[in-house]
Amino acid sequence: MDTLFRNSRRKLSQGQIFWREVGQGSNIVFLHGSWNEGSQWVPAMESLAHEYHCWAPDLFGFGESETPDIHYSIDVQVECLAQFLMALKLERVYLVGDTLGAWIAASYALKYPERVLGLILVSPEGVAIEGTDKRLKQMQNILQRSELMFFILKLLRPIAKMFGREINVRQEWRQRLVMEKFPTACELLFDRQLPEIHAEFLENRLAFLVIPVLLLQGGKDTKEAIAKSQTYAQLIPGANLKMIAHGEHDLPQSCSNVVVQEIRDFIKSRKTSRAVFS
Repeated sequence: MDTLFRNSRRKLSQGQIFWREVGQGSNIVFLHGSWNEGSQWVPAMESLAHEYHCWAPDLFGFGESETPDIHYSIDVQVECLAQFLMALKLERVYLVGDTLGAWIAASYALKYPERVLGLILVSPEGVAIEGTDKRLKQMQNILQRSELMFFILKLLRPIAKMFGREINVRQEWRQRLVMEKFPTACELLFDRQLPEIHAEFLENRLAFLVIPVLLLQGGKDTKEAIAKSQTYAQLIPGANLKMIAHGEHDLPQSCSNVVVQEIRDFIKSRKTSRAVFS
């Protein structure tokens, strides 16, 4: 029997937000990744619908949610999430976020800790590691580079290789095509002034995050992504980092069953802990 999803829209102060909803029980709110939308979490929601009430909004500027003409920031997304949860009277929830969604989820939990029962962060963005500024500028350059420049770089690639320099034109072009589909993600992650982005990084605040946190990270992901997850784990008191050895950069899709089981075990352990101490 197919799981029956409910698709809904609601007007908030910044515009209309769209979300998918299924199931009943304790509330889990899923926040999608940088280059995705709420449908990313549909397989996980289908698996959890018989135990939990699952919600997956499209963040503002993504998917079927409105794309208002505003200056996007993590704080704007946090306040939109707060309005969304208040409008639906979801007073205390479990938050699950992937990459950009994890950054927003952690930022929300720092601002409204009393409203979050637990956090599950998958390959989270939002902390500075070695080489962060260089990477941000590289991504800005890829986004701003013209098609003609990509063509010229492709022609120059064999010459550059002779001098020991590798130009990953094909990889960067694929990145560019993805980035063009998600302009809001580009703005939030790197296409702003660097001081503004740094001001929303969380490494100086994660020590104040006192709610239960589970981090999930693919063992075959990039060194940069793994370093970010490790930074979160080191800075959040009591955080538990679980490496999924065969996982790459898209855990909610490629390792959905593993992620679902980790979510299920995490929530059950929290309910058991509350029962013991109540």
